[in-house]
Amino acid sequence: MNQNTIITISRQYGSGGRIVAQKLAEALNIPFYDNELITLAAEKTGLSVECFKDAEKTSIGNLFFSLTSLTPSLDSVGLPLNEKIFLVQSQVIKEVAAEGPCVIVGRSANHVLQDNPNVINVFLQADLPDRVKRAIDTYGQDAEGAEAMVIKTDKRRANYYNYFTGEKWGKAENYDLILNTSRMDLDKIVEVIKTYVSLR
Repeated sequence: MNQNTIITISRQYGSGGRIVAQKLAEALNIPFYDNELITLAAEKTGLSVECFKDAEKTSIGNLFFSLTSLTPSLDSVGLPLNEKIFLVQSQVIKEVAAEGPCVIVGRSANHVLQDNPNVINVFLQADLPDRVKRAIDTYGQDAEGAEAMVIKTDKRRANYYNYFTGEKWGKAENYDLILNTSRMDLDKIVEVIKTYVSLR
């Protein structure tokens, strides 16, 4: 593995993407970033972690209001809250990537780091029944309405990604490797990614 390799993991909800990312980071002995990015961004701006989490969970159209408590260097007059949060998270992503190899989950990291030659972008998907089952069995979602929640979560992720990047979430051209986790268990998925990384 290139000593500066950054691996981004984008994923459908319920595909096991976060689990794969954690296992991959452990196997490669490199840092893992998911919610840690929110914590770092919150520390940088002085905003609460809940503010960032709420912004990610709220639809794009409902977040268009201004905020003045961001740090001066990041506070662009007139920008809505969600755009400011995206800029802060993007800066944090670039900073952790500059520190060395790591695995980053979600948050449009593949787009944010598109000019970094050391980035490998992975997209994980799975068949809907398997995603619903994992949402119930692993993530503790209530069985009633689980399928609707999985579909809604992916729609929200797609809208977020498409809005901020101008690209299409899950489109093959935006990733180096796309894997269906319904086809093999997650440990084998980790091995496939490790092999790909080693051959790059």
